[in-house]
Amino acid sequence: MVLLQTGKIQAVQVGTPHEYDYKRDEQGRNIHWETSFFRTPSPQSRWLYQTHLEGNAQADTKNHGIEGQAVLMYAASHYPTWREELNMPEIGPGGFGENFTVEGFSEKNVAIGDVFALGKARVQVTWPRYPCYKIERRWSLEGLTARVAATGRTGWYCQVLKEGQVEPGMRLELVERPYPDYIIALLNDFGHARLKDPVLAHELAACPLLGKVWQELVGRWVK
Repeated sequence: MVLLQTGKIQAVQVGTPHEYDYKRDEQGRNIHWETSFFRTPSPQSRWLYQTHLEGNAQADTKNHGIEGQAVLMYAASHYPTWREELNMPEIGPGGFGENFTVEGFSEKNVAIGDVFALGKARVQVTWPRYPCYKIERRWSLEGLTARVAATGRTGWYCQVLKEGQVEPGMRLELVERPYPDYIIALLNDFGHARLKDPVLAHELAACPLLGKVWQELVGRWVK
């Protein structure tokens, strides 16, 4: 089967743990938090390992960097919308913590299990990113995390099937689609209680690629 869907890696980002000021306590002292969420585009070529992208490291290893979350992708098409909605022209590639900002794909046309070719490397979509507090803390904008969830502009995780060199501008080609009906937007609808179809929930929860958290999020609607 020949799949004709192609796109491009617009930008590549990595981050390492650093301390940042968060807010002041009642005594006026700065409260710090450690995160690698602050990511900016890098033009250099990097090796995509089975577990991570070269140069990237997680601060929260309990909830991030687990199997199935080697890299995070985010649709480049979301950024113009965010800039307009939030009146924040500074938001751009890497602003939502992604490793790959991609053109041609979004939550509406990417499905669980999709295999993408990036040169010689191969990655497989596992599940959506479930937005956390770090998004709004990064931009000092209360309510942004909930807004990301509500809009469905979440991004999605991938596991690495084959290692290889990656760089900005590379062609991103869909080469395999085992679950064409299980698009990321659909998973987001279940995960954020916008859809509660018990039959479909049962099917989705049984998908072997879904991690435990997403199996539970979808499975709660199974009767």
